[in-house]
Amino acid sequence: MGQPSVPPPLTPPAPPLMGGGGGGGCQVRCAGCRMILTVGAGLTEFVCPTCQLPQMLPPELVSRTHLPPVPAHGIDPTKIQLPCAHCKAILNVPHGLSRFACPQCGIDLAVDVSKLKQFFPPRPPPEEVNEVAIEVEREEDEGGMVGETFTDYRPPKLSIGPPHPDHVVETSSLSAVQPPEPTYDLKIKDDLESSNALSCLQIETLVYACQRHLHHLQSGARAGFFIGDGAGVGKGRTIAGLIWENWHHGMRKALWISVGSDLKFDARRDLDDVGATSVEVHALNKLPYSKLDSKSVGVREGVVFLTYSSLIASSEKGRSRLQQLVQWCGSGYDGLVIFDECHKAKNLVPEAGGQPTRTGEAVLELQARLPDARVIYCSATGASEPRNMGYMIRLGLWGAGTCFSNFREFLGALDKGGVGALELVAMDMKARGMYVCRTLSYKGAEFETVEAPLEGQMTEMYKRAAEFWAELRVELLSASAFLTDEKPNSSQVWRVYWASHQRFFRHMCMSAKVPAAVRLSKQALMENKCVVIGLQSTGEARTEEAVTKYGLELDDFISGPRELLLKFVEENYPLPEKPESLPGEESVKELQRKRHSATPGVSLKGRVRKVAKWKPASDGESDEDFEPDSEHESTESDDEFQICEICNTEEERKKLLQCSCCAQLVHPSCLVPPMIELVSEEWSCHLCKEKTDEYLQARHAYVAELLKRYEAAMERKSKILEIIRSLDLPNNPLDDIIDQLGGPDNVAEMTGRRGMLVRASTGKGVTYQARNTKEVTMEMVNMNEKQLFMDGKKFVAIISEAGSAGVSLQADRRAINQRRRVHLTLELPWSADRAIQQFGRTHRSNQASAPEYRLLFTNLGGERRFASIVAKRLETLGALTQGDRRAGPLLSAYNYDSAYGKRALMAMYRGIMEQDSLPVVPPGCSSEKPETIQEFIMKAKAALVSVGIVRDSVLGNGKDSGKLSGRIVDSDMHDVGRFLNRLLGLPPDIQNRLFELFVSILDLLVQNARTEGHFDSGIVDMKANVIELQGAPKTVHIDPMSGASTVMFTFTMDRGITWESATTLLDEKQKDGLGSASDGFYESKREWLGRRHFLLAFEGSASGMFKMVRPAVGEALREMPLAELKSKYRRVSSLEKARIGWENEYEVSSKQCMHGPNCKLGNFCTVGRRLQEVNVLGGLILPIWGTIEKALSKQARQSHKRLRVVRIETTTDNQRIVGLLVPNAAVEAVLQDLAWVQDLDP
Repeated sequence: MGQPSVPPPLTPPAPPLMGGGGGGGCQVRCAGCRMILTVGAGLTEFVCPTCQLPQMLPPELVSRTHLPPVPAHGIDPTKIQLPCAHCKAILNVPHGLSRFACPQCGIDLAVDVSKLKQFFPPRPPPEEVNEVAIEVEREEDEGGMVGETFTDYRPPKLSIGPPHPDHVVETSSLSAVQPPEPTYDLKIKDDLESSNALSCLQIETLVYACQRHLHHLQSGARAGFFIGDGAGVGKGRTIAGLIWENWHHGMRKALWISVGSDLKFDARRDLDDVGATSVEVHALNKLPYSKLDSKSVGVREGVVFLTYSSLIASSEKGRSRLQQLVQWCGSGYDGLVIFDECHKAKNLVPEAGGQPTRTGEAVLELQARLPDARVIYCSATGASEPRNMGYMIRLGLWGAGTCFSNFREFLGALDKGGVGALELVAMDMKARGMYVCRTLSYKGAEFETVEAPLEGQMTEMYKRAAEFWAELRVELLSASAFLTDEKPNSSQVWRVYWASHQRFFRHMCMSAKVPAAVRLSKQALMENKCVVIGLQSTGEARTEEAVTKYGLELDDFISGPRELLLKFVEENYPLPEKPESLPGEESVKELQRKRHSATPGVSLKGRVRKVAKWKPASDGESDEDFEPDSEHESTESDDEFQICEICNTEEERKKLLQCSCCAQLVHPSCLVPPMIELVSEEWSCHLCKEKTDEYLQARHAYVAELLKRYEAAMERKSKILEIIRSLDLPNNPLDDIIDQLGGPDNVAEMTGRRGMLVRASTGKGVTYQARNTKEVTMEMVNMNEKQLFMDGKKFVAIISEAGSAGVSLQADRRAINQRRRVHLTLELPWSADRAIQQFGRTHRSNQASAPEYRLLFTNLGGERRFASIVAKRLETLGALTQGDRRAGPLLSAYNYDSAYGKRALMAMYRGIMEQDSLPVVPPGCSSEKPETIQEFIMKAKAALVSVGIVRDSVLGNGKDSGKLSGRIVDSDMHDVGRFLNRLLGLPPDIQNRLFELFVSILDLLVQNARTEGHFDSGIVDMKANVIELQGAPKTVHIDPMSGASTVMFTFTMDRGITWESATTLLDEKQKDGLGSASDGFYESKREWLGRRHFLLAFEGSASGMFKMVRPAVGEALREMPLAELKSKYRRVSSLEKARIGWENEYEVSSKQCMHGPNCKLGNFCTVGRRLQEVNVLGGLILPIWGTIEKALSKQARQSHKRLRVVRIETTTDNQRIVGLLVPNAAVEAVLQDLAWVQDLDP
């Protein structure tokens, strides 16, 4: 390869380093490290010199003039890209290669290393990354200020019927959507108007449900309707109204499926209330499995009322209820099928690894077999988790004619859309006339979280119990190690152990709250109020076991925890098998045979003997059971002659003796001494006799050893049982409370249990008795108790989840007992939805007074935090879909078992196992004293070992002396539920410290996600001083069934804060005396584009956290810690200087973004821009979801690719729109793609 005589110039003139325009090059921000890079003219792909990330120019910057004359055939990021000095082609040159020929034009080239640096410009000065712009962009992603969550609800398009007796609200995002025009005319309208049986809200539901039932989906099935009203709005009466309306249209059959058979009486009451006294209600559980319309059963028409459990029931002969119902309805059935409390059919589409529930499958099958039925889904919590909507096939949100071919696709889209997407689905359903969701306002209800700290005795009890469980675990491990054969049920033992462990400590937590519950109840009764106490579990199983064991009369109430422990140890303590001692008269011959069959011998001549398998004598043993001694003999035709094993001479078989054990044949005369009298069947040779004696001795010794072990294990088991009996453990909370509040005569119990313990009239001892009496059947006992409470004969009610579903216990104006309800929660379900269901028992329509809620919690683990979350959720009532982050903080940020919770748990476990450093300093430790952290890690590790999370633990020796090592299996690394359950089994001190550590790591992760803009902030409020609708909205799609449309709105927003407003804000803070010494105006310490950024900071909600107000974008949602504020900004002492800087920024931000005039997105960029244009797609979104997703995925900026749901309200006429934010850069693409969906309005 020859070198040209005159080396050609290697490169074109170097592009200007910082020039934004001109013909030289351009500046871009690196996609990796965010540094500003200068890219030479002609380069479209390059490698960042700082972070080495290969990347290409954004499409907007690749113009034809930038392209090289000869296009590159592919950039190899591992090589240097250099232009040929002759033909200008971009070449991939390997590092270190100094001479080569251009493959395009063939000219020889030399690389001048000293000039290469022109293609890798020096690192630009740090001032080029505008940190404030990045900060503002993140703040804008977070959304605007917090707005109100709920708005008052009145039917927008109907005015039939009286107003609802109580205050009703709806989420403000749902209120931004109008339902379709009502066109259906009710047949029972006149009756309703004269009777006032239904309110205008309930009549509105009737109209829209009947209107929806006139339509069919593309699949051919009749469209369904979803009543999502909250607890207590009056869903039962609405359903009764629907049945009555359809009855007038000749549809005389209806199926009503609910959660409990007790609710049949409520159904009867509701039908009577709407005037449908002629409609019979048949309880399916009281009917045989034969044909319902047969002569013997006689159910020709009316409402068949059944529970979800009977929907999956079948008779012994294999007849199913489902088949029976389908047969009764008949082909072409077009009557009502009501799925009341339909969230019970959830988990039809389970999470990975789970199985769909049988109930979910049955609900689906019933709908499939009755395609023309008028389906009503009814639940206050049905849409809280999109996965649980799998059975709602009649809503037509997926399947034929939609953009989701099946439910899994629909679910995937919602998961990607995040929290706000579910709220959009609810809005879509309302706009298409298939959904209503109103909730009773909790106005007037009072909330209070009451801490019931563990009293001294209870703390000691809890600590001792935690230690005992840890000791029991070690005991079980060592007892299992003694078992010789590894029993296959050992994993079963551990499953039972951990289930009992969890139940035990939940019981302990409940018992700890009993004194506080009794105190609050007595106080409420003194104030002339009545009390409702809610709990989850009744401890019935333990009570029944104890009564079976000890009899009906006992000295004191049963201790649930103690009985649970006793039962566990009695049934699961690993014992070696009890050995069988040798029977005295067992024949030696049989023992010999046993021994011989276990160790096949070898004949005297060394041939392998084929030994017959020993069988018990009872099997009818005979000589034919034995095979011949040697193989060649087995071929002989007769058995007359055999060989003596001693003299080796042949002899007639009958003259030889045969050993009954080893089967060898000998002459009686060859034996020493000779034997003549013995009969062959009873004889055994000397060697076999000797071995049998040895065997018997060894066997006796072995049995004795086994017996010793067995007795030792039994002794240990009885010692453990003794310890359990001596432990000081609390009584069953339910019996305890009833007893302390005056016994069953004063307390109405609505639970699922059949019997209870009652203190004897003498005051000594307790007796077990059934809850029902001769006059009241067991089935009616809860209804009877409810009536006694509502009639004022009892003023305390105790409800469990099992016994109270759908029960109304409010201060009903129709009831005698109208005292104010005080609702105490002894045990909260770990799900806010279920907690809300329980609170809905006492807060319902038509009440004389709203209840007072007292949420009791102990100072253990997560209880306090959970109680405060539920309280906040209740105060704001909670958006049905949990999409509204402002509806209280009980959303993914505070849901421990979320993606962030799993990551936090993994980070904590890795820190405790010393595989990684802990992201936060553990509670009670100091970063200046590393030994405190080390000590905590040791304690935490030991605690995790004691609750079985750290396995295979080994205590180190030598230099690791005293150090615990072990492993946490992968499945446990992110199992938050298991962590929270096992945590309860630790002594209170370490339990609380571990929980605090977990929560602080979770908070840190959520905070980081917020800062980085990854956190899904649900529905974002777009706030500004001036928001105006610009021009007429464009209709981009119309739904053929309901006529609802999708509309593109364009708004102009002015987000700025004038200097006058800012100074007024500061003056007010200082005037109220609430200000901090650090409040005031600040400027950024660094300059960008020759300017500094200004802000006003004042102390916010927490000490040391500051609210920020910027001239261009107003108040930020995020608060900044004082340390961060002082590191990035400095206080401006001169007000004049602050005014000039503020007004300058206010003015400049009206025309350009914070990135300056050369921003790569140009006019499309809105970061820090005061005046901006915002495009929002409102109305129906689901039908065009896929189209929008595709258009957004092509956007250059990451934050523009995300589907974001926003709420915006005009400041001129308060018009509220909720919809998808379309970034300005994507508007054209979205409209182009939508043109394929529906032509735009002219």
